[in-house]
Amino acid sequence: MTHISFYAHKIFAQTIVALVTIFLVCCGDSGSQSNREGYYPGTVKIGHLVALDMAPMFVAKEAGYFKDEGIDVDTIFFPNPGDNNVALAGGSIQISINPFTLPYLAENSGIPIRIVASAGGLSIMEVIAKGSLGIDSVPSLVAWVKANPEKKLKVATLKGDTLEMILYRCFLDNGLSYADFEMVWFNDLLAMVQSFESEQVDILSFIKPYTTNLIINRGAKKVTDNSEVWGLGTPNCTTSVMADFRQKYPKTVEAYLRAVQRAFDLIVANPQRAVELLKNGGYYKVSPEVLLAAFQSSPKIASLVPNREGVMKAIGDMVTAGYIRHPKTDVMDLSILESIGKKP
Repeated sequence: MTHISFYAHKIFAQTIVALVTIFLVCCGDSGSQSNREGYYPGTVKIGHLVALDMAPMFVAKEAGYFKDEGIDVDTIFFPNPGDNNVALAGGSIQISINPFTLPYLAENSGIPIRIVASAGGLSIMEVIAKGSLGIDSVPSLVAWVKANPEKKLKVATLKGDTLEMILYRCFLDNGLSYADFEMVWFNDLLAMVQSFESEQVDILSFIKPYTTNLIINRGAKKVTDNSEVWGLGTPNCTTSVMADFRQKYPKTVEAYLRAVQRAFDLIVANPQRAVELLKNGGYYKVSPEVLLAAFQSSPKIASLVPNREGVMKAIGDMVTAGYIRHPKTDVMDLSILESIGKKP
């Protein structure tokens, strides 16, 4: 399989521009000097998507935790992961929250992006099926496929993304393959959800809280999640910075992670309070009840340490699938977690 995802194509197409910009912009440093050694001089811009594992960052902002840490942040939404990655490489943002595959795609293009932590959330990715199928687990999915060889379930996913890789590994581990399904490839997340809502597809690989909404309000059934497929602690998204930024401004990265860890702890201990904090921000296009259910159905663990083994299993599948070469560099730099008492 040699197809390249929509956002992967954007990464490769813009590699030269991004690489040049990295060295010219120097990770967004305009040349002004900070009065605090190790801190970024100015507003820290954070690129993000809208999965549930962004919630600790949103809560930290709404609760004033970043201010408590002495850093000023500005959150910037990106509709697709590729643009988020390019913005980080080019220096227009300083921190990126993106699927963990993106730093490895960048590494393949010679762009030194480093994963410093998980974004903040477990079991965020879910594979769901139409309720009418009676499929509510991987064994029941396997049984359905074996019992209906003349029918092929339509599966919606995003090429080259973690949303595809979870299916790739799930199928492989259970004696299935893409040939057993009708794979429907998307490059638009909204279109994926709409296709499931309108019953044009039978199975959807997506993210909380939107899968939670489909389960509660559309009768969908959960088949599996990323913790079950890759192991507990394997993230959906990770927090990444440029290698140069990590070296020049470690105190800013440390302050950011402390604030996010504090917010993550709050979400696990008091999800109702977290929902209250997020109500007015317009972060998620779901009801407060659905958002609360999404928090409550997540593992009661507040860890920013990614499961390296699970990540590398998925990256190995990316290599096998032809999306990337085998990584030459260790993209994960988790050493900064030690400074906030969260040892890898």
